[in-house]
Amino acid sequence: MSDILHNLASTVFKVNTSAGSGSSFYLKDKNILVTNFHVIEGFKNVSVEDHQKNRYRADVIIADKNKDIAFLKVKAQIDAPQINYDAAGVIKNLDQVYVLGFPFGMPYTVTEGIVSSPNQMMDGRNYIQTDAAVNPGNSGGPVVDAAGRLVGMTTAKFTEADNMGFAIPVTDLISEFNLLEQHAEGDYAVTCGSCNALLIEESEYCGTCGNQMDLNLWSETQLTNVGVFVEDALQSAGIDPILARTGYEFWSFYQGSSLMRIFVYDKNYLFATSPLNTLPTTNLDVLFKYLLSNPIAPYKLGLNDNMVFISYRVHLSDIFSGERDRIKKELSLMPQKADDMDDFLVKEYGCQYSNFSKIQ
Repeated sequence: MSDILHNLASTVFKVNTSAGSGSSFYLKDKNILVTNFHVIEGFKNVSVEDHQKNRYRADVIIADKNKDIAFLKVKAQIDAPQINYDAAGVIKNLDQVYVLGFPFGMPYTVTEGIVSSPNQMMDGRNYIQTDAAVNPGNSGGPVVDAAGRLVGMTTAKFTEADNMGFAIPVTDLISEFNLLEQHAEGDYAVTCGSCNALLIEESEYCGTCGNQMDLNLWSETQLTNVGVFVEDALQSAGIDPILARTGYEFWSFYQGSSLMRIFVYDKNYLFATSPLNTLPTTNLDVLFKYLLSNPIAPYKLGLNDNMVFISYRVHLSDIFSGERDRIKKELSLMPQKADDMDDFLVKEYGCQYSNFSKIQ
């Protein structure tokens, strides 16, 4: 079983938006990623990240709020095996199941449990109930049986009870696949909650059955003023902001080997930082003198435990002042500075790359 789960790791992707993160999984035969609607709600373009921290831009092509299902399309080539599934979707009480995903946005994890009920009715729909640990961030990830066969998709919408996880049955997913054949264009489309027809153009009523539609299904979540500022700076640095989004007013991405994090701190400061290197075992006094000399202003070099960081901090009020253009330029140049500095500290002072580094 361990080999099966190991192979399936490459099919599971984290979904990142400016509202948070969830999970998804790749179906090779359909060439789509599958996730929950509530994971991508308010977004037509998201980033997906594999277990090796490679990120890809994904377009939402079908959004079904009623069934809490969404399909995503990635232009990049994904090297992953096929997850087996079938229309029978046979699952019964006490079957062993495994929940795959990224709980709380943490690294890829697998949790084990048993099926408590294969047909638990809630909110007018049937779900698979399991005692496997399910947390926010697991939403949209696959649930597989002991043979590695897909039996459902995790949904973490129901969090009131302990030791209960719920999954949308695979049969509900399969019933949505016929929509892909109707949607060759691949543009963003929503489903009618009444007749399940696909609507590409925003409309108050379904053109097939006349059901009233929620116009919010076509609207996108707007960035805050701080978000607009940061993403303008990222674009100036040649970085795709959608790939950098990791939550509300939080961005993280790699520039070369360096992990960059940009976020609002204490509701008053815009903070950018990167963990560069761990300290060497010798010649520490020489390194400390260099760090204290403030050699790379306006950025700062500092220590936390055994790690060297590069940081940049400004008050939020400053980015809406006459200093705006200067700050935006300094923020846009920082990722490259971080990527240069970790190499410099290795070469000149014998530091090691941090555990967060992505060595090319």
